[in-house]
Amino acid sequence: MTGLRARAFRVELPRPWGPGVPANHVILAEVTLADGRTGTGFTWTPQVGATAVHALLTGDVRDALIGLPAHPETVWDALWAHLHEAGGGGIPTLAMAAVDTALWDLRARAAGHTLADELGRRRDSVPVYGSGVNLHYPLGELVAQARRWAAAGYPAVKIKVGHVDPALDVERVAAVRDIVGPDVRLMIDANQRWDLFRARRALRALADLDPHWIEEPLPADDLTGHLRLREECGVPLAVGENIRTVHGFRDWLAAGACDVVQPNLARVGGITPFRRIAELARVHDVPVYPHLLPDISGQLACALPSPAMVEEVEDASFAALGLLREPFPVRIEGSRLWLTGTPGHGMDFDTAGLTVVAEDPGPAAGGAR
Repeated sequence: MTGLRARAFRVELPRPWGPGVPANHVILAEVTLADGRTGTGFTWTPQVGATAVHALLTGDVRDALIGLPAHPETVWDALWAHLHEAGGGGIPTLAMAAVDTALWDLRARAAGHTLADELGRRRDSVPVYGSGVNLHYPLGELVAQARRWAAAGYPAVKIKVGHVDPALDVERVAAVRDIVGPDVRLMIDANQRWDLFRARRALRALADLDPHWIEEPLPADDLTGHLRLREECGVPLAVGENIRTVHGFRDWLAAGACDVVQPNLARVGGITPFRRIAELARVHDVPVYPHLLPDISGQLACALPSPAMVEEVEDASFAALGLLREPFPVRIEGSRLWLTGTPGHGMDFDTAGLTVVAEDPGPAAGGAR
């Protein structure tokens, strides 16, 4: 590789993820090869770290890339060794994801096929479950959202829990259960809001509503607490969106502390570590459900060894946010996501109109290929 440029953007959300989350951030990285070819990769962070990721990409990451072969796994391992001093996850892995997705895109396009084909496609479509960052919604707005999910025929839906008063969570989950019916899987996500005592109380109160899983009931670093809760509560535990390394997933799986793992492509460092996590989960007979980002998570799910569902947060995919030019890499029809056959990762980013929060001098990343 001969060069790298990066830009970071603020992306307004049509449905804010709470009073303090009106926008997300996307960082694009363009890598250049000796033969002149370029590839664009991405990473993502809702609130924190966009400028730090950009600084790392245009400093230490760029310096380490020059002269390396454009092989995703070779580059990932070299970057991991080089950046590990700065942390075993977080900003380093977010930055590495931008480079890794660019290299996998280049590799698939050079072969003339899709990312899913490059990874070993096993299916052309996967089911979608409706999801929402909706803890702050009034009950009426939550009910309206659940009705949209029911009308779309989703086989599963997920809502947020974690109010101070568990009775309020019970009321809201019961309202959604009434709308979607007894046969739709209903997942709940506490986003780390409980301690062990509150989690026990809340899950006892919610048990009659048959939650399919409880996601991140405790702080994401609390492996021991999750293990104890899993042994006691009877509700399957889903974790992973805030586990940042392959080693972290290894520890959770080996401990038997979870029933579902949900690696976030950006947070773990890209497609290369995602594949390694999926193989670890396969060995431990634990299903993998990619976290958010359906535009690429759907492609990964189509190449997973075991069937998976893909999360669609309402109005929050890259395509729905207006970040991609057509043709899109996936399409969602009713309750299923389908591959469209676009070569590579298929994400042609359109940054016109976005607020730039950090950029390199010179040509913009994310332009025409």
